[in-house]
Amino acid sequence: MFKSYFLYFTLFALCFGFTACKPKALAVILPDGFKVNAELALTKAEAEKGLMNRETLPEDSGMLFVFNNETLHYFWMKNTFVNLDMLFIAKDKTVNQAWENVPRSYVYTPDNQIAIRGGMAKYVLELPAKSITKHKIRVGSKINFDDNKIDYSLVEK
Repeated sequence: MFKSYFLYFTLFALCFGFTACKPKALAVILPDGFKVNAELALTKAEAEKGLMNRETLPEDSGMLFVFNNETLHYFWMKNTFVNLDMLFIAKDKTVNQAWENVPRSYVYTPDNQIAIRGGMAKYVLELPAKSITKHKIRVGSKINFDDNKIDYSLVEK
């Protein structure tokens, strides 16, 4: 009996006392209602790693980069081995900039030939290439997600 109470208390403390227990992924709804399971990149280390060294990205997957302020952000796609679409999203969750089919890099790609994309954003959503066309995303489109589920304490100031 004591062991089970101890186990419940430990789990409770871990989730509510010692950490925020915020998810590492978030449901992101595209303008046509399509749901993407987006991994969160909150810390500087997570943002720097991004989707590097991945060979595939499922159609319903992506990565949402979260920043404290809406400012100009650039992404250098070194060691990103899948073609991507990138959405630079404003604080009000409207698309400011949409980059289609950002080319992948290869291990041997010279640094000066690696794709760089940027735009004004509080959030950046990376999706598999062709998602913008398939889901009819445009500048001004609304992207929906529950930002209350994001642990902003982890986001770099």
